[in-house]
Amino acid sequence: MQSEYAAARPGAIAVFGAGSIGTYVGGALLAAGTDVTLLGRARMRQRIAEHGLTLTDLHGRVAALGGAQVPYTDDPASLASAALVLVTVKSADTAAAAEAIRAHAHPSALILSLQNGVGNADTLRRILPGWTVLGGMVPFNVVQMPDGRLHRGTAGELMAEASPALRPWVPAFSAAQLPITECADFASVQWGKLLINLNNSVNALSGVPLTAQLRQRDYRRSLALMVDEGRAVLAKAGITPAKVVSVGPRAFTLLLRLPDALFTRVAASMLKIDPEARSSMWEDLQAGRKTEVHYLNGAITALASSLGMDAPVNRRMTELVTAAEEGRQESLSAAEMYRALAAARA
Repeated sequence: MQSEYAAARPGAIAVFGAGSIGTYVGGALLAAGTDVTLLGRARMRQRIAEHGLTLTDLHGRVAALGGAQVPYTDDPASLASAALVLVTVKSADTAAAAEAIRAHAHPSALILSLQNGVGNADTLRRILPGWTVLGGMVPFNVVQMPDGRLHRGTAGELMAEASPALRPWVPAFSAAQLPITECADFASVQWGKLLINLNNSVNALSGVPLTAQLRQRDYRRSLALMVDEGRAVLAKAGITPAKVVSVGPRAFTLLLRLPDALFTRVAASMLKIDPEARSSMWEDLQAGRKTEVHYLNGAITALASSLGMDAPVNRRMTELVTAAEEGRQESLSAAEMYRALAAARA
């Protein structure tokens, strides 16, 4: 007997920018029976053709698809049949993705940005006037493992701007174990997530997995410096960042500054991260790719500048990650990182 979801499928989905996050989300939807096409680089297509697509997570879930079961292409003409386009490209590629969508997708398609940073949905709307474009957020991280797996190492549910246009798709995401929470004030959610994502740069330069990084106080104090600076800038702008983890931004930085033994006890839920998990920015550095630091830490410095303020801590972290991209900066110990950022604030 056909399920209620199967009988009411709203149409095909295309994932534009199917790297680690996009392929994980698209693969989970595909494994749940949704019509999905992945659009991305030849490198990922070759990887899937060679290994198939295996998805694992910190809860022990395993979903495996053979390479022939995964429609993966680098041809944007594949967007023509999509009723929903999930945009998962890096922020620097958003404008180019929008131009490709305008050229190949149907104007009735719903566009959902599942990207880091703020402003990507606005870029899509500017280039796609008259289209329905929604902002979204992926709270978890995905790492490409050596055996061909894509591993989700952290928890959290997808979030998106509340819209009637999204509702027909909610059952498909739930069936894929990717439930979507709709948010009326999505800008506050994006800024709340961006503050948490400032840890991407800390993890990238630490050179260690997230759990090992978070267990070292000076790495946490480095993150706290950046988050507190970001909170001050947002307050000046009249923006209240949403609570996107178990505690709000102010309590978050108080927790980060606790001594290691106390932090381990008090923030035990924060450490419920798979030992394999690392940030996407670390993965970009390892692959020799440009990171999104200018759209994360750089977003804080840009907003500060627009308000006549300075954000020296986030600016310094942006400089350090940029130097790492160019091969001029090695990994930093916890003490080295904290000294560098504290000196920038002084």
